Amino acid sequence: MLLTTHLLVPFRTNIRNRYIRAFEVGRPPQSPKYELHVRLRTMKSGPVVRNRLRLPNPVKTDLRIAVICAPDSKAAQAARAAGASLVGEATIFEAVKAGHIEFERCVCHADSLPVLQRAGVARILGPRGLMPSAKLGTVTKDVASAVRNLVGGSEYRERDGTVRLAVGQLGFSPEMVRENVRALMEQVKKDCALMSDRSAKEVHEVVLSSTNSPGFSLNGAFKSDTSVQLDELS
Repeated sequence: MLLTTHLLVPFRTNIRNRYIRAFEVGRPPQSPKYELHVRLRTMKSGPVVRNRLRLPNPVKTDLRIAVICAPDSKAAQAARAAGASLVGEATIFEAVKAGHIEFERCVCHADSLPVLQRAGVARILGPRGLMPSAKLGTVTKDVASAVRNLVGGSEYRERDGTVRLAVGQLGFSPEMVRENVRALMEQVKKDCALMSDRSAKEVHEVVLSSTNSPGFSLNGAFKSDTSVQLDELS
């Protein structure tokens, strides 16, 4: 496979970029996002790949972060100063149970973890990938640092054998997109290697798309026998 050996060939990626940009003509360059779909060969009942990384070129979004901690504590003040959208305990739990989940990430202060576990919201937050986790650094004593890291970081989680993550804005240069794709692929491969003793996982296909475009395979799998050869497309 192309990406498992070279990760990304500039010429081939530039061709994909031209196709994708054609579907985004007339849209603001900050609006559409490049998205990478990493399809894995994996057991259906096995553990899933899940992690967080800071891309070399962060994909800027208006990320809303909820911080679960005592609302009048110093940690709450620090979380608000760091940019958290929602801070508290009971108020957040009530909103979640009512179906008002107005955040994309959730951080929990270590002292509030027992309160979170008793609140009965794990069954709601878990399937959405919003349940705080010590492994991902979202259960911590330093919630302010966690909030700042999340603003510049990206989380991904394997679903149905596929890892999906936004790796750029349409306004990014091809080099910036390549750097982000390379960083994600290296991390996913490390995640798979760490699971080798529990589950066999390997990258099967990598597809690049944008908000309004179809997906284009980066390993050449989309090319038919009658397609024009890549070296003829200049």
